[in-house]
Amino acid sequence: MSPALLYPFIILAGALQALGNAMNARLRGGLVNPWLAAAVSFAPIVFVFVMLFLIRPLPLPTAETLAAMPWWAPLGGLAGAVAVFGGLAFIDKVGAGPFNGLLITGNILTSLALDALGLFGLSGSGFKPMPWLGGLLMAVGVTFIARSGGKSDGGGSGVGGKLLYPFILVAGALMAIGVVWNAQLRGALENPWLAATVSFVPVVFVFALMFLLRPSPLPTRDDVAGVRWWMPLAGLTGAVAVFAGLLFVDKVGAGAFNGLLITANLLTSVALDHFGWFGMKRVKAGPPRLIGAALMVGGIVLISLF
Repeated sequence: MSPALLYPFIILAGALQALGNAMNARLRGGLVNPWLAAAVSFAPIVFVFVMLFLIRPLPLPTAETLAAMPWWAPLGGLAGAVAVFGGLAFIDKVGAGPFNGLLITGNILTSLALDALGLFGLSGSGFKPMPWLGGLLMAVGVTFIARSGGKSDGGGSGVGGKLLYPFILVAGALMAIGVVWNAQLRGALENPWLAATVSFVPVVFVFALMFLLRPSPLPTRDDVAGVRWWMPLAGLTGAVAVFAGLLFVDKVGAGAFNGLLITANLLTSVALDHFGWFGMKRVKAGPPRLIGAALMVGGIVLISLF
């Protein structure tokens, strides 16, 4: 199968990831406590993947594939969850534009480095100027989109918010690394449903443990009553991107996969802001945002073709 045939599925996963981010923000507002919100967001993912594994338990991994699995492979879910929690906890401190711009920049540059250097078992492609030019175009496009948010994006200009910038860049890098680790977990465990379950179980455990250690603040009855039925499904929509990574990253490459995913994510995010879907504050898609979107599309074309 040509890798290009997988692109529509990756684009759909990126769009769902953006919807999941908006839903997570609403869930965080309703449940008040970010650790509780994160645990509630990820718990349905584990339930669904466990059910799918029980329905489709074959194939099962062999002793040889388990022995060959690198120790970091089961940690892919945790690596990606850092960005999810960062959005829950910090997006109101730095602003949506700067947060997504820094997160995506870290993701893009790390993905290109993984492909070029062959890190974590990937087949190294060496330095190719055109994909890096594409990454630069995408970073510039993200900057246009981020800077067009204006005052509605929040307080990213404060000193306290800027102190979080390195963390957000690291979270973006971990997102890219987590995709590769999840693909390796899929290869070792053979069954994609089992691999997805193993990837997410540590995430729920960590967030539940943190909630037990930091149970305050707790939502009031009115807060819980305001949680819509679709808000706890935020994790499931984002999990589509993780599952796509399990299946496709070794076929299309980390750079192309993350580039397609991120571009679909950003374009959907622009639409969410423009139309005010899922209760998002409306930010019209003016010329800067449209220029940024065009630059991102041009960047992914360079990454995908070269």
